[in-house]
Amino acid sequence: MGEIIPRWEWRSFDRRFGTAESRLQALAPGAVQESEEIYLLHGTGDNVKVRDRLMDIKVLRQVNEDGLEQWTPVMKQSFPLPAAAVAKVHEALRLPVPSLSRPEYSLDEFIADFAAPGSPIRAVRVRKRRTRYTVGGCMAELSEVIADGKATRTIAVESEDAAAVIRAVRELGLAGYRNTSYPRGLAALVDDEPARYAVIDAGTNSVKFQVGERGVDGKWRALVDRAEMTRLGEGLTPGGSIGAAPLERTAAAIADMVAEARRHDVVAIAAVGTAGLRMAANRDAALAAIEARSGLPVEVISGEEEARLAYLGARSGLGRTPGSLVVFDTGGGSSQFTFGNDASVDERFSVDVGAVRYTERYGLDGVVSKDVLREAMQTIATDLSRLDGRPAPDALAAMGGAVTNIAAVRHQLAKYDPEIVQGTVLDRAEIDRQIELYRSRDADARRAVVGLQPKRAEVILAGACIVRTILEKLGKEFLTVSDRGLRHGVLAERFSG
Repeated sequence: MGEIIPRWEWRSFDRRFGTAESRLQALAPGAVQESEEIYLLHGTGDNVKVRDRLMDIKVLRQVNEDGLEQWTPVMKQSFPLPAAAVAKVHEALRLPVPSLSRPEYSLDEFIADFAAPGSPIRAVRVRKRRTRYTVGGCMAELSEVIADGKATRTIAVESEDAAAVIRAVRELGLAGYRNTSYPRGLAALVDDEPARYAVIDAGTNSVKFQVGERGVDGKWRALVDRAEMTRLGEGLTPGGSIGAAPLERTAAAIADMVAEARRHDVVAIAAVGTAGLRMAANRDAALAAIEARSGLPVEVISGEEEARLAYLGARSGLGRTPGSLVVFDTGGGSSQFTFGNDASVDERFSVDVGAVRYTERYGLDGVVSKDVLREAMQTIATDLSRLDGRPAPDALAAMGGAVTNIAAVRHQLAKYDPEIVQGTVLDRAEIDRQIELYRSRDADARRAVVGLQPKRAEVILAGACIVRTILEKLGKEFLTVSDRGLRHGVLAERFSG
């Protein structure tokens, strides 16, 4: 072998890569190569394969602080393999060298002696179709892979310049994906390991976090589903700036969630930001601070996109809902509305109606008079004028921290249970009861209410007033609570395969 120049490599496996594939396909492709190979797998062994009847070994030399791997070729040898080369194969696979009965081995003899079914070495037959591109001066490759009859895709980025690889990965929108070597990715594929993904929803009032596991049948199982009240939008008005303290709370929460996701060995993490980040004058600085703390970029999505994804998430948990359906999501800084019929979306929009603003404007975090409450409700009604004059839908579904907490209080859940909250029906009378309950208590007293998250005590009255006003505007006596929301929509759209 000639002089070898070490290259830094990044690679990930998934059924599809969405935006990254679109970005690659917009570039001029380079060479397209097809090959049939045999990968030899064992535990944490190095990259060992047979291609073009050559035994090909690459060993992992180092992993840098960004998780990039540096692999070095150490063997490309034709068959028959001498016994010394067979020994090196075993060493690369972290296996003891067995007693070798032949001076040399053909490919068939090697497979029969060392990689037959039940042997420590597993031989996986792989067919690849690789298309190469250039991204930021790096070699990028999109491959369609079939391993022992099971299909996947992989994107790789390589360069001698580690920083250039990181920039190219970000340019492709893959910063949240795990770097996975070929041996590890193939083993997960052929063993039908369920793939895990995480979504972080950085809202104005809370940061929501979910880790979902996708089985080979495509069904999802939630491993983690929780929220952290960080009040990113505390004191924030349109065109204003996010304060240092709420930014620190939010960045710390997101960093903890990223670390937890990685402990679950997720394939990818997607993080989206909503109203608070949309409206903040210091959005770029806030995003940079969050990424510096967590290592993960947050994508700020539009209100319309937020509404669409929330609708997708809500429908996934409601089952079939014939006729017209309105789904709304009330947050700390805005509310999203999606109008649809069955699976189709007719209209979606976002309005700057959120619990934080009314709480701060009217002092709704403490005991308030009926007159102040009436004034707040009138302002909310005016700000929701876009709902005026619309026909009542056949079904109304709501999501977000306000309605899920109202449902938890109705059920008196000392510990939140999403399975009980999901599908809860809330009528006007129950919401009115809780509005009065919160109006007559300050935040400390509200924290004693069974079912209410303590950190939501300040904003729950404003949230309940918004929900009650929406029922009135849309002419409905009751709504159905969906514990599924934006994070579930992101999970379904980006990672369902």
